[in-house]
Amino acid sequence: MKIPARFHCMHQLQALALLAALALPLPAQGVEHQHAAGATELQHHDEAAPAKPSVQATHVHPAPAASTPGVGLDEQLGTRIPLELTFRDEDGKPVRLAELITKPTVIAPVYYRCPNVCHFLQGALAQTLPQLQQTAGSDYQVLSISFDATETPEIARRNRDTYLTAAGGKVPAAGWRFLTGDPPAIMALTGAAGYRFQRVGSDFQHPVVIFVVTPDGTIVRYLHGTHILPKDLALALAEAKTGHVGTTIRKMVQYCFSYDPEQKTYVFNVLRVSATVILATLGIFLAYLIFGGHKKSKGRTL
Repeated sequence: MKIPARFHCMHQLQALALLAALALPLPAQGVEHQHAAGATELQHHDEAAPAKPSVQATHVHPAPAASTPGVGLDEQLGTRIPLELTFRDEDGKPVRLAELITKPTVIAPVYYRCPNVCHFLQGALAQTLPQLQQTAGSDYQVLSISFDATETPEIARRNRDTYLTAAGGKVPAAGWRFLTGDPPAIMALTGAAGYRFQRVGSDFQHPVVIFVVTPDGTIVRYLHGTHILPKDLALALAEAKTGHVGTTIRKMVQYCFSYDPEQKTYVFNVLRVSATVILATLGIFLAYLIFGGHKKSKGRTL
């Protein structure tokens, strides 16, 4: 039987089409490879460029990053900081801590070039200090102390102007000082406070905390984070004035009093205290009924 020529041509065309299809790469495989190559190229580009540390990588709020065991805070309540240490004031003049810490004092370990949490911390202080009933400079002192030994008094002076302006002119310059220092003084102060930090490039990993000391330099309170409540700071300063260390008095005062930001004072919480007194009285009365009735029943059986 003779096969027509057109069938031979059709078979040849089909074979050629099949071979052409097999020779071409699959579309899905081609796209996947392209993404993989692009990802590799991007990764190499990122590695070649200098990495800018993120907020989580450069700052600790308040606990240190798990990858940096040397950063953190070991609270040293009741420990005295060395008041003989010398730092530089905003004009570059040497000043001893003993000359400044003559009253309850708030100490903020920061570095002035910090664009994130140190800025927020000092900004929170600028908002909180005018709300206190006490007056900075006469009733208490505030010290911002840089733990970056490369920072100069000029940078400290610029920070002073910035945050005193943010406080609305309600905090005198004598009440909030901005200091810089050399490595030995910095390490002695932060070491006494249990404050551990670490340089990462031009930035630092560090806890975000302020601490309050008595006129003799004894640490009575740590306040963590960038959100500083007026009542917490007022309580800490009250503890520093009386020399109390610990949480018992603070918890008791917080339970009995509420801070009124308009009056800038603590208000006695009548409802909470009254409810506590009523519940305590009921408890004593019930205990008397139970144990007193039990004793009477015993006396009758005897």
